[in-house]
Amino acid sequence: MSLDPLSNTLFALADPTRRAILARLARGEATVNELAAPFEMSLPAVSKHLKVLERAKLISRSRNAQWRPCRLEPAPLKTLDGWLGDYRLLWEHRLDRLEDYLATLQIERDTKEERND
Repeated sequence: MSLDPLSNTLFALADPTRRAILARLARGEATVNELAAPFEMSLPAVSKHLKVLERAKLISRSRNAQWRPCRLEPAPLKTLDGWLGDYRLLWEHRLDRLEDYLATLQIERDTKEERND
């Protein structure tokens, strides 16, 4: 089943191990062994995670002699950030309206208390 790029990105990010791998790659290239070191799992299991990240185009692998270092590819994350940005604006607007409403309630309450004093 082929998913759209955004769905591939979200699917890849859904797993905490893959997010940890991406966080490590944000510091620079790393080999599979370096990426596997902090996890209590086999190299084939880590390789499966890397394949998911590669399919989502979140990482790429190059060849340097016998090494195949992995590198973070930020483009899908930028696309995801743009998609989330639309929702961020919506919620910021809603929260601004809620803040205004709560301020109005507070003013009404303060005014009512002043009248009762």
